Amino acid sequence: MANEVAEKVHCLIIGSGPAGYTAAIYAARANMKPVLYQGIQPGGQLTITTEVENYPGYADGVQGPEMMVHFEKQAARMGADIRFGLATNVDFAGPVHKVQIDEGKWIEADTVIVSTGASAKWLGLESEQRLNGYGVSACAVCDGFFFRGKEVAIVGAGDTACEEAVYLSKLASTVHMIVRKGQDGMKASKIMQDRVKNTANIKIYWHSETLEVVGENKVTSVKIKNNETGQEQEIPVSAFFVAIGHQPNSDIFKGWLDMDEAGYIQTIPGSSKTNVEGVFAAGDVQDKIYRQAVTAAGSGCMAALDAERYLSAKGVV
Repeated sequence: MANEVAEKVHCLIIGSGPAGYTAAIYAARANMKPVLYQGIQPGGQLTITTEVENYPGYADGVQGPEMMVHFEKQAARMGADIRFGLATNVDFAGPVHKVQIDEGKWIEADTVIVSTGASAKWLGLESEQRLNGYGVSACAVCDGFFFRGKEVAIVGAGDTACEEAVYLSKLASTVHMIVRKGQDGMKASKIMQDRVKNTANIKIYWHSETLEVVGENKVTSVKIKNNETGQEQEIPVSAFFVAIGHQPNSDIFKGWLDMDEAGYIQTIPGSSKTNVEGVFAAGDVQDKIYRQAVTAAGSGCMAALDAERYLSAKGVV
């Protein structure tokens, strides 16, 4: 670590999704003079989402990127110092927390709020990325509503994939579930497997992989291949949901913050506190269950309030 520390702040917020911006709003109003670094994807996952209809306060819905502009403007209006930049290293060894930005300057912070989010895992298809937001989605709960009464496909074999397939079955006419392995290789719990198998409008394709998501400006079908028979087929669908997991953006905190086996930061129940005093976590980086914008915003509020109480107890603010 460099000997010179360029800046000292009361509250450093890492990440700029609903959790980070909400934390910034509350921290700024509490006179904590928060500095927020937006990270590699300013605005978080919502910037690659189209219509958002389930966030309270938007009676007619809102585009994901537009909503995050609103969040950012509100945080800035409250006095948050919002900056471009990516946290690339941390040192939480002492009472003052050190965070490196863009592999360059270091910041000393009395409190740190980690709201770096999580990234959906993708299959790696060109067509999947090209049609992301145009029928391709990694969140059935977020986007399933738009495909009521239509045929959709979902890929995955874990509990999340099964839960989302069942959820979609209540909206879509048919759910085509693509599973790479056979029944013996399905990762989901038995109860979730049984629920999927017993849902009449879920059709499972075992031993199958996705070759291509088809469509120009929207999804029209999906091409799959049965790896046992070699047979290929094209299934007409209006949406393609990827449910192969999420990866929390927590790598730089490994060795400092307690995490579960998947890399999600663990917080003390009922709080945003981590195992390091003065370091708090909010949003999808610590939430593998709900993963919604509204729950992320709520946990961002919690983190700011926890940080304020911590600073007050220390006599800092």
